[in-house]
Amino acid sequence: MRTYSELFRTPEFTPLFLTSAAQVAAQTVSGLALGTMVYDRTGSPLLSSLAMFGQPLAQLIGATTLLSAADRLPPRAALAGLGLLFGLGTAAQAVPGMPVWGVFALILGLGMAASLGGGVRYGLLNEVLERDGYLLGRSVLNMSAGTMQIVGFALGGALVAALSARGTLLTGAVLYAGAAAVARFGLTRRPPRASGRASATETWRNNARLWSSRPRRYVYLALWVPNGLIVGCESLFVPYDPEHAGTLFAFGAVGMLAGDTLTGRFVPPRWRARLDAPLRLLLAAPFLVFALEPALPFALAAVAVGAFGYSATLLLQDRLMALTPDELSGHALGLHSSGMLAMQGVGAALAGAVAEWTSPSTAITVMAAASVAVTFALAPGLRVRPAAATPA
Repeated sequence: MRTYSELFRTPEFTPLFLTSAAQVAAQTVSGLALGTMVYDRTGSPLLSSLAMFGQPLAQLIGATTLLSAADRLPPRAALAGLGLLFGLGTAAQAVPGMPVWGVFALILGLGMAASLGGGVRYGLLNEVLERDGYLLGRSVLNMSAGTMQIVGFALGGALVAALSARGTLLTGAVLYAGAAAVARFGLTRRPPRASGRASATETWRNNARLWSSRPRRYVYLALWVPNGLIVGCESLFVPYDPEHAGTLFAFGAVGMLAGDTLTGRFVPPRWRARLDAPLRLLLAAPFLVFALEPALPFALAAVAVGAFGYSATLLLQDRLMALTPDELSGHALGLHSSGMLAMQGVGAALAGAVAEWTSPSTAITVMAAASVAVTFALAPGLRVRPAAATPA
């Protein structure tokens, strides 16, 4: 499967695509509103960063307790239920008088529930598409995420100015409800991919099985750490330049969209094993220019070029699927998604802490340099690429 027309002719791909796009738009709009609201109330770069990117950090808890349910829940019911839950939780964050600790309590609860979302969604994608169509399908979902982030940050910035942060949060809640409706009425009812009872013990057992393979460990680390450190850079856009933060985020989304489009559609299979490391370096290196506190046009260019490197994730996901048995595909993808998002939360927390002691521009530079160092450190373990799945 090499064309977009073939992809969208596949049954169920279009409603899955629309569900994913609506959820990303909702998360983007509400995340910008939440970060702005917390920064206005506290003046803290650390709390602002955690408000925008702390929910993924909470996914680490869900990934160690709830993730076995990703293959044991009916996909349609799970996606629709999660959409409704996120909508209600986002609306609750907009309640007047909600204390900051209450906002973060909701972030924690929604983050734990969100740990299931990636496993259910991408496990379903693995069922809907044949093996040779997975990379193209995932790239299209990433492209829609980039587009929705561009739209979401632009819309979120306009809504925050026109309505207030709370009004923007309510808009995000409505978008989540729309995603739930598309999932419920657009997807086909399917049985769970695995039998048995979901439990924390089963989650730990499957995590251990996946982590027991050295090649998979290196792929997971490459998916999680360099990416998370650069999201830490992005989490400081609000304190770095409050007036143009939405523009910086939008340019990052443009770069990510371009990278996913070119990598997912045009990179031939024989190049995939060679390009993920250069792309991870490209992800980090342009952010080093923030050491000079560049003028806005140069900052926008650096962010857009760097975000192109997020497309390394596509190539590493393809490698992960080649290393993973089919019966663990949903759990493996859920662990990837939760771990990556959790590391993004860790990156945001680290970046915010460094910015508290130094400055946003210094913290961005430190996080970018750390990402470059991690990419070089992981290189030896990623040089050999097995051709087939390793037994779990």
